Amino acid sequence: MIISGRVWKFGDDIDTDVIIPAKYLRSVDKSIWPKHVLEGIDPTFSSKVKSGDIIVAGKNFGCGSSREQAVLAIKWAGISAIVAESFARIFFRNGINNGLLLIECKGISNAVDNGDVIEINLNEGIIKTKRGILKYKPLPQFLQEILNSGGLVEYYKKKIKGSAP
Repeated sequence: MIISGRVWKFGDDIDTDVIIPAKYLRSVDKSIWPKHVLEGIDPTFSSKVKSGDIIVAGKNFGCGSSREQAVLAIKWAGISAIVAESFARIFFRNGINNGLLLIECKGISNAVDNGDVIEINLNEGIIKTKRGILKYKPLPQFLQEILNSGGLVEYYKKKIKGSAP
Protein backbone atom coordinates (compact mmCIF):
# COMPACT_ATOMS: atom_id res chain seq x y z
CA MET A 1 0.00 0.00 0.00
CA ILE A 2 1.28 3.46 -0.91
CA ILE A 3 0.23 6.72 0.71
CA SER A 4 1.19 10.02 -0.83
CA GLY A 5 0.54 13.47 0.55
CA ARG A 6 1.65 17.03 1.14
CA VAL A 7 3.84 17.63 4.17
CA TRP A 8 3.11 19.85 7.15
CA LYS A 9 6.36 20.01 9.09
CA PHE A 10 6.60 20.52 12.86
CA GLY A 11 9.50 20.36 15.31
CA ASP A 12 10.28 18.42 18.46
CA ASP A 13 8.13 17.98 21.56
CA ILE A 14 4.75 18.84 20.05
CA ASP A 15 2.48 18.22 23.01
CA THR A 16 -1.17 17.29 23.15
CA ASP A 17 -2.09 20.67 24.65
CA VAL A 18 -0.79 22.33 21.49
CA ILE A 19 -2.41 19.74 19.22
CA ILE A 20 -5.86 20.46 20.70
CA PRO A 21 -6.08 22.98 23.55
CA ALA A 22 -8.11 21.85 26.57
CA LYS A 23 -10.57 24.74 26.27
CA TYR A 24 -12.06 23.07 23.16
CA LEU A 25 -12.54 19.74 24.91
CA ARG A 26 -15.32 21.07 27.12
CA SER A 27 -17.74 21.21 24.20
CA VAL A 28 -19.99 18.27 23.38
CA ASP A 29 -19.63 19.30 19.72
CA LYS A 30 -16.62 17.24 18.64
CA SER A 31 -16.62 18.83 15.19
CA ILE A 32 -14.89 21.79 16.86
CA TRP A 33 -11.68 19.82 17.42
CA PRO A 34 -10.40 19.69 13.83
CA LYS A 35 -11.19 23.39 13.44
CA HIS A 36 -8.67 24.18 16.18
CA VAL A 37 -6.06 21.47 15.63
CA LEU A 38 -2.49 22.74 16.06
CA GLU A 39 -3.64 26.35 16.31
CA GLY A 40 -1.10 26.98 19.08
CA ILE A 41 1.66 26.56 16.51
CA ASP A 42 -0.12 27.72 13.37
CA PRO A 43 -3.47 29.50 13.91
CA THR A 44 -4.36 29.00 10.22
CA PHE A 45 -3.42 25.30 10.02
CA SER A 46 -6.97 23.95 10.06
CA SER A 47 -8.03 26.22 7.21
CA LYS A 48 -5.10 25.11 5.03
CA VAL A 49 -4.87 21.38 5.68
CA LYS A 50 -6.42 19.09 3.06
CA SER A 51 -7.58 15.51 3.28
CA GLY A 52 -4.65 13.18 2.70
CA ASP A 53 -1.98 15.58 3.96
CA ILE A 54 0.83 14.19 6.12
CA ILE A 55 2.36 15.63 9.27
CA VAL A 56 6.14 15.26 9.61
CA ALA A 57 7.69 16.02 12.96
CA GLY A 58 10.81 15.72 15.05
CA LYS A 59 11.22 13.85 18.31
CA ASN A 60 8.59 13.11 20.96
CA PHE A 61 5.48 14.04 18.97
CA GLY A 62 2.34 13.83 21.13
CA CYS A 63 4.02 14.26 24.50
CA GLY A 64 2.12 15.70 27.43
CA SER A 65 -1.26 14.48 28.60
CA SER A 66 -2.69 11.19 27.42
CA ARG A 67 -5.72 12.81 25.82
CA GLU A 68 -7.06 10.71 23.01
CA GLN A 69 -8.75 13.80 21.56
CA ALA A 70 -5.40 14.98 20.16
CA VAL A 71 -5.30 11.99 17.82
CA LEU A 72 -8.94 12.42 16.84
CA ALA A 73 -8.53 16.15 16.11
CA ILE A 74 -5.67 15.34 13.72
CA LYS A 75 -7.49 12.44 12.10
CA TRP A 76 -10.75 14.36 11.68
CA ALA A 77 -8.82 17.26 10.12
CA GLY A 78 -8.00 14.87 7.26
CA ILE A 79 -4.39 13.96 8.05
CA SER A 80 -3.63 10.52 6.57
CA ALA A 81 -0.41 9.85 8.50
CA ILE A 82 2.13 11.28 10.89
CA VAL A 83 5.79 10.51 10.29
CA ALA A 84 8.07 11.54 13.13
CA GLU A 85 11.53 10.90 14.49
CA SER A 86 9.77 9.50 17.57
CA PHE A 87 6.40 9.56 19.35
CA ALA A 88 5.35 9.77 22.95
CA ARG A 89 4.39 6.21 23.90
CA ILE A 90 0.76 6.88 24.87
CA PHE A 91 0.13 9.09 21.84
CA PHE A 92 1.50 6.36 19.58
CA ARG A 93 -0.85 3.76 20.95
CA ASN A 94 -3.81 6.18 20.94
CA GLY A 95 -3.07 6.82 17.27
CA ILE A 96 -3.06 3.15 16.34
CA ASN A 97 -6.13 2.45 18.49
CA ASN A 98 -8.01 5.20 16.64
CA GLY A 99 -6.88 4.18 13.16
CA LEU A 100 -4.33 6.95 12.52
CA LEU A 101 -1.16 5.78 10.77
CA LEU A 102 1.96 6.71 12.75
CA ILE A 103 5.45 5.93 11.47
CA GLU A 104 8.75 6.44 13.23
CA CYS A 105 11.49 7.27 10.74
CA LYS A 106 14.92 8.51 11.74
CA GLY A 107 16.09 11.42 9.59
CA ILE A 108 12.65 12.41 8.30
CA SER A 109 12.71 15.88 9.83
CA ASN A 110 15.85 16.77 7.83
CA ALA A 111 14.58 15.20 4.61
CA VAL A 112 11.50 17.34 3.95
CA ASP A 113 10.19 20.88 3.95
CA ASN A 114 6.66 22.23 4.34
CA GLY A 115 4.70 21.64 1.17
CA ASP A 116 6.84 18.78 -0.13
CA VAL A 117 5.01 15.70 -1.34
CA ILE A 118 6.21 12.41 0.10
CA GLU A 119 5.30 8.84 -0.71
CA ILE A 120 5.10 6.18 1.99
CA ASN A 121 5.33 2.57 0.86
CA LEU A 122 3.89 0.57 3.75
CA ASN A 123 4.80 -2.80 2.27
CA GLU A 124 8.47 -1.99 1.70
CA GLY A 125 9.03 0.31 4.68
CA ILE A 126 10.34 3.22 2.65
CA ILE A 127 9.53 6.90 2.34
CA LYS A 128 10.37 8.72 -0.88
CA THR A 129 11.21 12.40 -0.48
CA LYS A 130 12.61 14.90 -2.96
CA ARG A 131 15.97 14.47 -1.19
CA GLY A 132 16.03 10.68 -1.39
CA ILE A 133 14.65 7.51 0.11
CA LEU A 134 14.46 6.77 3.83
CA LYS A 135 13.89 3.35 5.34
CA TYR A 136 11.86 2.70 8.45
CA LYS A 137 10.88 -0.38 10.40
CA PRO A 138 7.36 -1.35 9.30
CA LEU A 139 4.72 -1.73 11.97
CA PRO A 140 4.18 -5.23 13.35
CA GLN A 141 1.47 -7.20 11.59
CA PHE A 142 -1.01 -6.99 14.49
CA LEU A 143 -0.78 -3.17 14.52
CA GLN A 144 -1.28 -3.10 10.75
CA GLU A 145 -4.40 -5.22 11.21
CA ILE A 146 -5.76 -2.74 13.77
CA LEU A 147 -5.06 0.17 11.39
CA ASN A 148 -6.59 -1.65 8.42
CA SER A 149 -9.72 -2.25 10.48
CA GLY A 150 -10.06 1.45 11.25
CA GLY A 151 -8.90 1.21 14.85
CA LEU A 152 -9.02 -1.08 17.85
CA VAL A 153 -12.79 -1.06 18.37
CA GLU A 154 -13.49 -1.98 14.76
CA TYR A 155 -10.73 -4.60 14.85
CA TYR A 156 -12.37 -6.34 17.82
CA LYS A 157 -15.82 -6.08 16.27
CA LYS A 158 -14.48 -7.94 13.24
CA LYS A 159 -12.63 -10.42 15.43
CA ILE A 160 -15.77 -11.21 17.41
CA LYS A 161 -17.65 -11.82 14.16
CA GLY A 162 -14.80 -14.09 13.05
CA SER A 163 -13.47 -11.99 10.18
CA ALA A 164 -10.21 -10.84 11.79
CA PRO A 165 -7.25 -13.03 12.75
